[in-house]
Amino acid sequence: MLHKIKKIGVMTSGGDSPGMNAAIRSVVRACVFHNVECVGIYRGYEGMIEGDFVPMNARSVKGIINKGGTVLKSARSKEFRTYEGRKKAYDKLVEANIDAFVVIGGDGSFTGAMIFSQEFDIPVMGIPGTIDNDIVGTTHTLGYDTALNTVVEAIDKIRDTASSHNRLFFVEVMGRDVGHIALNVGVGAGAEEILIPEEDLGLDRLLESLRRSKQSGKSSSIVVVAEGDKIGKNVFELKDYVEENMTEYEVRVSVLGHMQRGGSPSCFDRVLASRMGVKAVESLINGTSNCMVGLKNDVMALTPFDQAVKGKSKINMELLRVSDIMTI
Repeated sequence: MLHKIKKIGVMTSGGDSPGMNAAIRSVVRACVFHNVECVGIYRGYEGMIEGDFVPMNARSVKGIINKGGTVLKSARSKEFRTYEGRKKAYDKLVEANIDAFVVIGGDGSFTGAMIFSQEFDIPVMGIPGTIDNDIVGTTHTLGYDTALNTVVEAIDKIRDTASSHNRLFFVEVMGRDVGHIALNVGVGAGAEEILIPEEDLGLDRLLESLRRSKQSGKSSSIVVVAEGDKIGKNVFELKDYVEENMTEYEVRVSVLGHMQRGGSPSCFDRVLASRMGVKAVESLINGTSNCMVGLKNDVMALTPFDQAVKGKSKINMELLRVSDIMTI
């Protein structure tokens, strides 16, 4: 017989992303719908260790579906990486009669949840919240769609300046290990070149591409660079190299940074968060644990944590080919 889940905790961990609040709202209201108590855990695993809990009901989450960031706050916990820290967290959950919990975060958060669940036999489900879209088991992570829209809007504005002054702009976007953001916004914003970790363009080919653009009549160019791109040590080194070899260009760099994480979530992310929250709660109630909720073929699907954290999401090779054609 399954152990009946009576109280579920919900927390956000790691870097924030748009849609986290919508997911918190969904978890809380799904719990209320199924007559399960819900507790908010502040500041991720750090708050779990300290017992920083607050009871939540349907009204606790009103007016947050449209807000960026996370009302439960987020933090990285060094102590939780130790067995002693995890034991403290478990004792606090037992003390509060929390039977299971939902963690909204990335691969690091899921790794911690997987180890914790195995050590103390507590049910846990994960909701992927990271703008990089770098987790296996879902076509979209929470915040990814919003980040794409934020970056495209920023590049559109940068292009106005690039065109006015005949400049070349290197625009660095997030994507330490994967180039999903760079590839998609590069196509969406009409970039002349896209540099991503998966494809080592090389400095010579970059110059060749820029010269080809110049010869075709383009007086300004936008190059989108994922922060994990391997061509140069950093985007400023790329700028210096191009200036040395293409004196006809006035080169500028724009690093979008953390602005990509903020802002009101898109409709897509709000709907996705709502679906994921319901799936996570109902999976726990039905006895499933140690899995991440994901979107596959527009259906909510579950992926075991060990598969989600060990794998690496792959870029869309067709989109890469489209980008090559569009830069003619």
